[in-house]
Amino acid sequence: MNRLCAVALLVMALNGAARANEEDEMMGFVVDNAISHVGHDFYYAFTERLRATSRMDFNLVVRERPDPRWGSLITVEYQQRVIYRRFLPPNTVELQDTATEAADLVRAQIVQRKLETLLQDTTDLEKDEL
Repeated sequence: MNRLCAVALLVMALNGAARANEEDEMMGFVVDNAISHVGHDFYYAFTERLRATSRMDFNLVVRERPDPRWGSLITVEYQQRVIYRRFLPPNTVELQDTATEAADLVRAQIVQRKLETLLQDTTDLEKDEL
C-alpha cells in the first residue's frame, strides 16, 4: 500500500512539474521596437487585429528600420525568425488595411509553424537539437 501511494505521489509530482514548465513561459506579448510615428501606428493596428482574431498563445517582436528614401522596413519575428517583412512608405494612408493584412498573414504563418513542429520527425534528435 505504501509503495502504491509513493508511486501515485511521484506521478502527481511529475504531472505538476510538467504543468509548471508549460505555465512558466508567459505568452501573449507583442514587443514594440518601432521608432517612427508610422511604425507605432502600424504596431497598434497590428496588435489590435491580432488580439481580436487569435488566442495570443505566442510572443512576437515588431521591429522597424526607418529609411529616409524608402520609408520604414517593418519586420515581425516569431521565435527569433522573421515571418513578415514589408516596406511602409512615409505617408501611409492605408496603414490600417496593411496592418490587418499583416496580422492575418502572421497568424497563418504561426499556425503553419506550429503544425510543422507537431509533425516533425524527432526520433533521432530532440527538438532543440534540430
